[in-house]
Amino acid sequence: MIDANILLLLTFIILMLIGTPIAVALGIGGVIGIAVGLDTAALGTLGTNTYNAVAKYPLIAIPLFILTGMVFERSGVAARLVSFAQACIGPRRGGLALVAVLVCLIMGGMSGSGPADAAAVATVMLPSMMKAGYPKPFSASVIAASASTAILIPPSIALIVYSVLVPETDLRALFAAGLIPGLLVGLSIAIPTLILSRKHDFGADESPDRPAFWPALWQALPGLMAPVIILGGLRSGLFTPTETAVVAVFYGLLVGTALYRTMGFRDIYQVLVESAKISGVLMLIISLAGIFAWAGSTMGAFRNTAQLILTISDNPWIILLLIMGVLLLAGMVLDGVSIYLITLPLLVPVVQAFEWSFVWFGVVMAINIAMGQFTPPVAVNLMVTARIAGIPLESTFRWVGWLLLSMGGALALVLAFPEIALWLPRVLGYRIT
Repeated sequence: MIDANILLLLTFIILMLIGTPIAVALGIGGVIGIAVGLDTAALGTLGTNTYNAVAKYPLIAIPLFILTGMVFERSGVAARLVSFAQACIGPRRGGLALVAVLVCLIMGGMSGSGPADAAAVATVMLPSMMKAGYPKPFSASVIAASASTAILIPPSIALIVYSVLVPETDLRALFAAGLIPGLLVGLSIAIPTLILSRKHDFGADESPDRPAFWPALWQALPGLMAPVIILGGLRSGLFTPTETAVVAVFYGLLVGTALYRTMGFRDIYQVLVESAKISGVLMLIISLAGIFAWAGSTMGAFRNTAQLILTISDNPWIILLLIMGVLLLAGMVLDGVSIYLITLPLLVPVVQAFEWSFVWFGVVMAINIAMGQFTPPVAVNLMVTARIAGIPLESTFRWVGWLLLSMGGALALVLAFPEIALWLPRVLGYRIT
């Protein structure tokens, strides 16, 4: 049985190292583990486990929030948010860089996806930042780092997956817990961005013209209302998280077709097709991860691995720092959803052993994974912004380091003071586990 457990994990690791798609690696690893560690009759459960992994009501929210983000991106919300942010911040050295950070934070409250956030903001902001004298590598780094906050600020797709994999948690509590840390992370990105801009004299050619505040607010108001509708619907109890996703989609379509009138039938069709492709890939990963999770839990591979982790030290801080290091490395090469699917079966017993809050731990994981989204070599957010900017990925390394260092400080604060994450859901009366 132990050999089968080792084979399960080794197969998955080897397939990942040779570049096998994450869904295929999870599926093959699970099948081999079942074939070796259990009787052949257990292979008959493959279809059931694959279906059960995605046949969960909360998961309906994922394709809907993906669609919401793409609708708002296509409807021109990002451009209007840029004008509003410029009206708020005004012409100042480093002002446009701060605008990029602020717009990423707001867009994260619509898309729930870091790469989608990065693509939308980079498309709008990069030309203006280049014209104002910001280097492309710096601009791409700032936008990639700021877009990573989408994994924290509700509606985070990764936190939805977390709530499904850890049924003890309340998704509303997770969303509330991610809000203040998300803003803290945004501040930790804004501070070095402003300091570096002024030190290197970036933005010297920024336009002195400041958009009029009230017209800019009026134009941006439909976009600004999206996070209010999402969070307000959850808080009032009017909608469940899944129902909120449906409302967000229809609101986004209303903004794009009736209010801004920037979307026609062709645009709606293209958005539906693109979001379906992304959702299909994501659901395929989740479904095949069901085979891997069932095999690992049935044979005891995850339990044995967790016990091995606990033998390293009985000091929770040492274990926590070890976990954070592993998650950061994983975030460099994998997307957030995949990391949750792979690591949570191993980490849930560890969290239970140290009696940590699952809500707090989910937020901590999200911050760590967010850092990985713009940490080379893969850095999904950074790859998006670098591609849009037309620059090699390595040209951004000089600036990414400062942003990672500052963001690490925000992570350290949430680790040391869990109430930063738990205060808001506690005040709102949500169940904290």
